[in-house]
Amino acid sequence: MASQHDLATTLLALAADDLAAAKTLLDAESSALIVGFHCQQAVEKALKAVLAERGADFPYTHDVGLLIQLCEDAATAPPEELRDIDRLTPFAVQARYSGVQVPDLALETALAWADETLEWSRAQLESSETTEQRAQDPPH
Repeated sequence: MASQHDLATTLLALAADDLAAAKTLLDAESSALIVGFHCQQAVEKALKAVLAERGADFPYTHDVGLLIQLCEDAATAPPEELRDIDRLTPFAVQARYSGVQVPDLALETALAWADETLEWSRAQLESSETTEQRAQDPPH
């Protein structure tokens, strides 16, 4: 059975893949819905990675606002500059259906939020690893 840390690492790698896909699709002038979808997925998986690393339970959900709340409950709130990332939530469902209106959000903003969320999540995992390592190191 995989550890919570293994799950967190896997989720973070998947989030990085979604961010790379979003950047590639934006460069290829793909649909705003599909670029936004991959930004939303990157943010969702990055938040879930932090929750997994903290050992916090999280539901199967695409609701970024709920995931932010769960992070806050686990005493690891995202930084203030990411306070509006829940605006990505509509991309999780709307990207799957044709004829749906694109949420009013600049794709550059969506990409920046995804990138910043991944950076924050990586820092959270690294901080957790450092703390765990210190706890395992014998005193000098």
